[in-house]
Amino acid sequence: MKSLETIVSFLDRELDIKAFADASHNGLQVENSGKIARISVGVDATLAFFEAAARRKAQMVICHHGLSWGDSLKRISGLNYRRLKFLLDHDMALYACHLPLDAHPRLGNNAQIAKALGLRRLKPFGIYHGIPIGFCGALPEAMPYTAFKARVQRVMGNTVGTMDFGKRRVRTVAIVSGGADAEQIDEAGQKGMDVYISGEPKLAAYHLAQEHKINAVFSGHYATEVFGVKALARLLSARFGLQAEFIDMGIRF
Repeated sequence: MKSLETIVSFLDRELDIKAFADASHNGLQVENSGKIARISVGVDATLAFFEAAARRKAQMVICHHGLSWGDSLKRISGLNYRRLKFLLDHDMALYACHLPLDAHPRLGNNAQIAKALGLRRLKPFGIYHGIPIGFCGALPEAMPYTAFKARVQRVMGNTVGTMDFGKRRVRTVAIVSGGADAEQIDEAGQKGMDVYISGEPKLAAYHLAQEHKINAVFSGHYATEVFGVKALARLLSARFGLQAEFIDMGIRF
């Protein structure tokens, strides 16, 4: 059993949440009575996720996409009321970590994806609100693009679609998880990357990939953003001896 304050202070420091200008109010969003023995981590702060965490008797949930965005909690009614009431009724704290968990050089979604794909010589990539939130790197050696797409699908467990306008053999890769803006694929093209990886394809990205002659692989917003919370669960288990586990909600887009 650990205090909520101890866990939150550790996460705030480790994720450097104050360094990010973000629509998400990162950090502790909902408090509980103060004691934590079990943590559930997931991508989205939804009732379905909270219910799954309650079945596991979690006292704390950690989400990449929290509840509080801008003035989203201006009125505690409707779904806001139902979500908050469930957390309070079950004495369950909620911690959110959006851009800080995309950008983290070890625990982040993009760093973890790069590691899983075997990329080396990682560098920050993907400027968003003035801060790089992704990474780019290189495979140990060039490989056929078809084989690389198969590797991405194995790592992600999912592939939504591809834009195949680039080289047939690839080595350099840029990654920005989730719903990355078209500006990031433009950046990948300008930097001469062979492949750009993200979650959600957008119309503007299609034209940019075609004009830059770059390959792009999209594996789903959810599928590209399970990596960071999984890494946090492993870290918290090792650091504090707590039971921390990822709950997969089975989303494939």
